[in-house]
Amino acid sequence: MDRARIWPDFRDDAIAFADEDVVVVDKPCGVPSQAAHLDRPDDLVLRLRSHLGRGHPDALPYLGVHQRLDQDTSGLVLFTRRPSANPAVARAFETREVKKTYLALVEGWPAHVKETTLDDEVAKGEDGRMIVLPRRRGGGQRAVTRVKVRARRDRRALLELSLETGRTHQARVQLAHARAPIAGDVVYGGPAAPRLMLHAAELALAHPSTKKPLVVRAPAPKAFERWLARGDLGEAIYDDDAALGEALAIALERRWGLGRSADRDPAERRTTAFRVVNEEGDALPGLAVDVYGEHLVAQIHVGGVWEDERRRARVLDRLGALGFDGVYVKNRPKQANVLVDTRRDEVAPKDAVRGASAPPEIEIHEEGVPYLVRLGDGLSTGIFLDQRPNRRLVRETAKGARVLNLFSYTCAFSVAAAASGASRTVSVDASVVALERGRRGFEHLGLLAGEAKSAHAFVAEDAFAWLARAAKKAERFDLVICDPPSYSSTKKRRFVAESDYDELVALAAALLAPGGRLLASVNHRGLTRSKLRRLVGQGVRAAGREPIQIKDLPPASDHPPPPGRDPHMKAVLATVR
Repeated sequence: MDRARIWPDFRDDAIAFADEDVVVVDKPCGVPSQAAHLDRPDDLVLRLRSHLGRGHPDALPYLGVHQRLDQDTSGLVLFTRRPSANPAVARAFETREVKKTYLALVEGWPAHVKETTLDDEVAKGEDGRMIVLPRRRGGGQRAVTRVKVRARRDRRALLELSLETGRTHQARVQLAHARAPIAGDVVYGGPAAPRLMLHAAELALAHPSTKKPLVVRAPAPKAFERWLARGDLGEAIYDDDAALGEALAIALERRWGLGRSADRDPAERRTTAFRVVNEEGDALPGLAVDVYGEHLVAQIHVGGVWEDERRRARVLDRLGALGFDGVYVKNRPKQANVLVDTRRDEVAPKDAVRGASAPPEIEIHEEGVPYLVRLGDGLSTGIFLDQRPNRRLVRETAKGARVLNLFSYTCAFSVAAAASGASRTVSVDASVVALERGRRGFEHLGLLAGEAKSAHAFVAEDAFAWLARAAKKAERFDLVICDPPSYSSTKKRRFVAESDYDELVALAAALLAPGGRLLASVNHRGLTRSKLRRLVGQGVRAAGREPIQIKDLPPASDHPPPPGRDPHMKAVLATVR
């Protein structure tokens, strides 16, 4: 597997113009102009410098930054290639001598309006989004956008936008205010689309050295023509090979920083397992695809779109052609409470269905911490990748702490805590097999050697029964982790997250030391963030404890939620007095 081929720094065909003074690139959708995480830079500047400086990693070329585009906006971005070009280019942008033309797809633009000018006052709202202020109110910045209709199809329209000012989200907020939000704009209420349908199509300015007109154009992506003709494809994306390929390409661009982590990040931050496609969040309904080292694991929800075997084969063929060593598949039931034999070959084949199989057990890294996983052992691999930010939180706070991990499965949270210096961990799960795998993970890191062995306990028992016994013994913990399944049954009781979560929290909160914290999560699509927060609050108070704070924890960057909806996995952190 060649990660640099799957996630190249940049592509030659995306360079629209270059000379000694400037370079103009056609930025793909999904590439950020600024790195979201300073410890894992994945921005356009870093990638373009690496591409232009191929063969000279210790002397990367100069790039002067004068403009930016939102991550999911595609199109032209100009950089200077030497400092002497900066004054002229900066002056051109500041004095609005640079002409920027965009293409946008919208729904709801009035049929009788062929050309107009949007002239508004915009400002940042309380929720961080830009808003249009009432006229003559003041306190905002003037935003001027000239609009021309280029094409129409039913209620859909292709607009040409000339931005005379350069405000944050200018076109997006102005068109939303005009009741024609850009397609795919989940922030400003746009109609469904496979991506944000905004593209910087033309850039015109005087060349900084010759002073001659420099006009650079980038054609609209093929997805624009497709959406104008048919709207959002939804599940039909799997019947259009070009659309499927584009959606996978955008998902890969969004994960570039994680994808190249194995060969760019220092050992203490290296990550080799993450999600590359997250269903509707990446415009691919019913399909989740995870990276585990050199392999992919595709999770398909049976029924619906996947009843057509040709679609399944087309998707698996596409995944197999990306460049990974092999592709595994997991066929998940539609309902989480449907029990299946997860080791049946028709449910979860033990071998890769495309390419070569991995060894029965492999090591992956998550931000420097090694974990053991099994790609061909039933529906689950041994780690839930959407919990990466929460395991980071545990690592950052576990030193010297007493940590209780309920429904611990293979003890990934416990490994994270112990590896960061927790003074004690207790992992509770009803499955002896899962706990044995957890113990093996501890041994793999040398966490059970010498005196440390007695500091880490693995308890095969129903979590509710264990909590009741621990309360009688006045056990206390600084951090309790609750990550129950949506539904579970043991000999002693049945658990349903929607109705029983507050009871679980009450029992767990009773074991918290003063100032202790409870990390509560659930992967249940029917349980909203607000309800989870409410259930946690009810449970903490039922234990006779007072919550100081209950806050939502953000989803992992590689697990984008479906447009306009909560993430599938919700998590909150409660701190008690």
